[in-house]
Amino acid sequence: MSASAAVLAAIPSPPQGVWRINEFSVRAYALCIVAGIAVAIWWGNRRFVQRGGEPGTVTDVAVFAVPFGIVGGRLYHVATDWWRYFGPDKNPWEALKIWEGGLGIWGAIALGAVGAWIGCRRRGIPLPAFADAVAPGIVLAQAIGRVGNYFNQEVYGTPTSVPWGLEIYRRIDPATGQEDPIGGVAVGDTPIAVVHPTFLYELLWGVLVAFVVVWADRRFRLGHGRVFAIYVAGYTFGRFWIELLRDDEATQVFGLRINTIVSAVVFAGAVAYFVAAKRRGLREDLQALRATSVGPVSRQAAAGSTPE
Repeated sequence: MSASAAVLAAIPSPPQGVWRINEFSVRAYALCIVAGIAVAIWWGNRRFVQRGGEPGTVTDVAVFAVPFGIVGGRLYHVATDWWRYFGPDKNPWEALKIWEGGLGIWGAIALGAVGAWIGCRRRGIPLPAFADAVAPGIVLAQAIGRVGNYFNQEVYGTPTSVPWGLEIYRRIDPATGQEDPIGGVAVGDTPIAVVHPTFLYELLWGVLVAFVVVWADRRFRLGHGRVFAIYVAGYTFGRFWIELLRDDEATQVFGLRINTIVSAVVFAGAVAYFVAAKRRGLREDLQALRATSVGPVSRQAAAGSTPE
């Protein structure tokens, strides 16, 4: 296929990812993150109740897990891509501009788990049982979040001539005329590059992993964090190969992108946990835990009776 034919068949990038209304800016990236979180909470709550948990628990735990996760995701991004914000001619305050993109999933999961642990302890439920309920919702939320990368023209791969290549356009700030890849507006009708849409690869992989997680959970009635381990192993397996296609700037370790190495390490840890957790036995009985974690008055209230 000729280069011109490839361009005609390619996926066009949105002309912009930020819309300014008076003093406010509406950012597609932020909207996608919020939508993903909402879907994860909604689906997680449904699954938690189906497994015998109390309605509303996932929402209560999310009050802790979500802000912890966002902070953790940003800290991971800044730590691994520190050169973007620190050093000569850099502005450290840019590290606080989370709305412009830059969340590392590893930091989000790690610190989000700390927040979830706090919320679970307050509700008297085991963290692994909670994690199993929300696992498919989390990976689907990640997939939704990748749509934000599409609007930001980021997280893309190497140049390609495949029919599904992604067109990248030069963007400028209409007010200043200066280059602004994220907040600007596309200029011209000719793309500056046609690349692998790795954001799309990861989006589709995330949806597939969500289906596999749900299937495995129903087929084998997994518990004790094993559902969550499947999600982590499945996601990192795909992320490893997708990272090899990416061409955006990233920190290198041993000649590889840092997220490639982290994917391999986390994958191994998830598989090891899945195998080790098998000895814990059958899935947790959340309904039984609810019965033993409430006092006599609470049980009477739950049954609709009035204490004497």
